[in-house]
Formats: sequence, structure tokens, C-alpha cells
Amino acid sequence: MRKHIITFSLFITAAFAGCRKDPKQVLRTDVYSSADYPSTLPNLFSTLVPAYSNLRSEDLLGFQLLCKTFAGSEHVAELTYGGDLSWTEITVNNMSTSNSYANQLWVGLYRGIKNVNLFLDRAEFYKKNYASPDELKQVERMTGEAYFLRALYYFYLESFFGESYLSTAGGGDKMGVPIITKLPDGLGAMQVKRNTVKEVWDFIIKDLQQSATLLKGVQWSAGDKGRVTEWAPKALLGKVYVFTQDWANAKTTLQDVINNSGKSLMPFVKYAAAFNGIDANEFNEESLFEINVDRNSNGGYGIFDFRINLTTSQGLIWSPCILGDNGTEQDGKGLGYCNEFFNDKNLQRFGFNLPIYTLKDNPAFDQSKPETWQNPKQVLDPAYRQQSQAVRTNKTADPRLFISAPQPWLDSGSNDGVNWRPICKFIALNAAQKPIYHGWSLKKFVTYDNSIFNRQAAADAANYYLLRLADIYLLYAEAAVNTGDNATALAYINQVKRRAYDYPVDVPSPVDYKTPSDKTNASDPVLANNPLRYERWAELFGEGHWWFDVCRWRIGSQEATYYANSLAGGPIKWLDSKSYIWPIPVNEINTNTQMRQNPGY
Repeated sequence: MRKHIITFSLFITAAFAGCRKDPKQVLRTDVYSSADYPSTLPNLFSTLVPAYSNLRSEDLLGFQLLCKTFAGSEHVAELTYGGDLSWTEITVNNMSTSNSYANQLWVGLYRGIKNVNLFLDRAEFYKKNYASPDELKQVERMTGEAYFLRALYYFYLESFFGESYLSTAGGGDKMGVPIITKLPDGLGAMQVKRNTVKEVWDFIIKDLQQSATLLKGVQWSAGDKGRVTEWAPKALLGKVYVFTQDWANAKTTLQDVINNSGKSLMPFVKYAAAFNGIDANEFNEESLFEINVDRNSNGGYGIFDFRINLTTSQGLIWSPCILGDNGTEQDGKGLGYCNEFFNDKNLQRFGFNLPIYTLKDNPAFDQSKPETWQNPKQVLDPAYRQQSQAVRTNKTADPRLFISAPQPWLDSGSNDGVNWRPICKFIALNAAQKPIYHGWSLKKFVTYDNSIFNRQAAADAANYYLLRLADIYLLYAEAAVNTGDNATALAYINQVKRRAYDYPVDVPSPVDYKTPSDKTNASDPVLANNPLRYERWAELFGEGHWWFDVCRWRIGSQEATYYANSLAGGPIKWLDSKSYIWPIPVNEINTNTQMRQNPGY
């Protein structure tokens, strides 16, 4: 048997610090030989942990993927920081082969695949050499988790870097990403060609089918509630069938999840606060797979404190702003770096059509006391405040707007975890700047109850949903539409919308869509008369789904026209010949002689 040296994170090394080694040997203390490791079931599980924890790495969901990659490409946020060319390229949909985020995404996803392949290698070793008959079932369960995680990494890789989506019109012979299933035993094994698009999607489907089979009926204890169950691979499998336009299998698989997973849409009262770090809302009745996120109490900036990797640091970037100590917006406080704010075009899409607000003298201002955020000299124009509140109360704008963005002067944030001040206009925006922006902040997965500069609370606290039932309902509706079953499609689309408006989901409501081309809250040509697409945009806003929808529906040029400009990068560019695909990073091209670049780059 060939020998590998298995390297683990500092966390894993520390967990097994008690392992004895011959003091006469001079060996590294952070590695284990594949000749005798793992020899126990806990040791084997330790080789699976990095496959999970990699999802929270800096280049993936620990930091960059949601708040930079997805937020920029989907125009969830406007970028106020112009000092990072690679980030600006994302916001104007004009990537270069040297883009650092493309490179880090590629590396992070393949690192996850490497971690899974390492586990699968060690699982076979353990079964052959150490496993008792009673342990084989547990090894199978861990293997099921690993297959799901590998499929998930490949799903992201193919969706970002594959030359084309697979559809009923073809595309299967286009270039996908390289499929790697074994640990490389030398540099030559790293020279790999790209598989075809069809081969990659078939591989993802096979991994997910195996995962669901191995995890069938598995229920984890409370201490393991973040681990994969059979419904995660089945949900992702249904999503893959939709992405590859296999409508028949999509309907069957998604219906299985809907009918048999035991999941349901969470009630609105929970949904309204489900993205902001409330422990009671975690792993709820709607969640099919989520990443557990704990606030870092050790100091540092979340994942950038290497003593702990149970958190994320997205709040550094898209943190909200609150009134300053003197009660003014001009001296407002950012709860983090404040590089991104809510894109004004999204206000319009959600149906918020009021003009930019103005401030008026505060009639309750006490001149005998200092100006503070509790005694501000100016406040939101009372007439505007009434109108703005009415939009929210009367639901003339989609309620999901206020789940996705805090409403200035009506919602609050805290920089110390104790005192709550009104959210204000984004502090990185100049009042004299042309054009003038509404300057709302972002809310989903955002730390708005403390400043990240308070080192003892310097991290995010909200779990991140990768798969939840509302997504499954809308995917099922899409499969129904594409098989001519509009009645079923509308039924599931309307359930999602009813929950958003706090109506019972199983009973007709005043907000129901009547036809598949009914009017939505949006007024733009892309979404105004397409309830299915609007609901996917509104329901999953800021959760990292819309970019893939844009690409597989090929509506990129319309989206670029709608958003038009990026504050940091100018006019948004779009070329159908290249913009739907991210470039293979130049580092990969330079080191892998078998690699071919995507068209247009």
C-alpha cells in the first residue's frame, strides 16, 4: 500500500495530542502515517471533520463566498470600496483570469474535495484493517456524509466554472471541471483534463444517490444536529435535476422531500428572525442543511482568529450603520468595515418606491442637553416616517425587504450589545455624491447587535442555510411549470408567498398569484410578470442562489441592464459569450498543463 502523510488542522491535531510516539524517532507532531491511522472510529471521524469545516474557510462561506462573490455578482449589494480590482470585477460582471476571488474559490472548493477523498481513502483502510462488524454501519453513515459534501463542492464548482449548463437542448459535451476521486500520489497526478459537463453532473448525481442510500433513516442526536441526513442529498439531488432540466426526476425527488422529510415552512414570526443568530431558530423545521455558526468569544475577527473556526466573518464587510454618538448620520458608526450597502434597485424590486428620505429639525430636541443619539438635533422627516412605516405595516412592499434590509430610522442596531440606536444612512456614502443613494444596510446573516471592533464579540452569529424547504417548493414549482402543470406550480409558489405575508400557507390568501404570468412586486421587465422567478429572487435574496438562476435561465444581459451601474466600478458589462462562466484561474492554467480555459478568456 502506498503511504500518505495525513495533515490535519490545528484543531484536529490538538484533539489527538495524547497519541504516543517513539521518543527516539524524530517525527512531525502534526501528521499521521497512513500505515496505521486511523485505528479507532473517533480517529476516522476526525478525518471527516475537515470536509465539513472547509465550508467555513475564508475563501468559501467563512468569509468571501456570500458577502463578496454572490453579493457582487447578483447585485445584492453596492460596493463602496474601490481598492480591490478583483472585487470590482465581480460587481460589474467582467472577470479576468487573474481574479483573486476566482482563484480562491477554485482552491477552496477543490480543497474540500481533497478532504472528502482523504476521508474515503481512510474509511476503506479502516474497514479493511480495524472495523468491527458493529462499526461498519457507522462507517457507512460517515461515508454517506462524505458523498454529500463532495457533491456539494462539485455543484458549486460546476455552476461557477462549467462552460455550459446541461439542458434539453444539449450542452453535455462542453467543458466541465476535472473530476478527482483519489488522493494524488505525485505531481504528475495533478495534471488532469476537464471532464465534460454531462460527466460532472452525472458524477454529482451518483454521489448524491449513494449519500441518500447510505443515510436512509439516519437521525442524529442533539449534539450532532448539524450533520447531514438523507434529506440533504435528496434536496440537492432534486435541485441538480432542475438545473439539468430532468423534469421528471426532479418532480419525483423533490416531492419525496416535501412529503416525507417531516419538514415544513417555518411560521412568519420565526422566519422574520431566522437569519440573525437567534439560537432557538437554528436547525428549525424548514432547514435541510445549514452551517453552524457560533460567535467567537476569544477576540479577533472571527475566522481570522486561528484559535477557533466555528464562526464566519461576513459581518466585517456588509455590516450596518447606526447613528453617531452625537445623534447625526454624518458621524454615524459602522459596525464593521462597511464596504457594502443594499443596492437601491433591490428596494424597487421589492416594491419600495418612496423617494430618498430627508431629515428635519427634531421638535423634541432639548437644547439644554448635549446632542446625542438619544437627543438628536435632527430626525427623519415625520411625514416621510409615517409613509415609510405605512409601506411596512400595510405590506405594499414585499415583507421580505425588511427581512433582508433594516429600515433606516425605524430599525435599530447596537455597537455595544446593550444600547440600540436607529439604523442610519450608510456612512460610506457622501451626502453630496451624485447620484444620491437611499443607503440602506443589509440584514441577513449580518451582525447588527454589536460592533465587530469589540473584539470579544468580533464575529457573526447566524447559521447559514444552504438548503431549506422554501427553495425546494420553488424548485418543485419550476419542474411543474416545465411539465405543463401550472396549477401545482402556483400552489407551491403561493405557499411561499403566503408565509412571507404572514398568512396561513395552506389556505388561499389575498396575495395569491392567479396565473404563472401574474403581476409581482417588481416593475422591471425581468421579474414584473414572472412569479416563479420573482419568488426565487425575493425569497432566497442574499442567500447565494440567484447567480446560478441567472446563469441557467440566461437572463444575465437583462439583469445587467436593470442594475446598469456599480458605484465602485462604473457601467455593468455583459457578454453572453463569456459572462455566464467564471474563468479558470490563471494559476491553474499555469500549473496544470492539461487544463483548458473557458471561452472568452
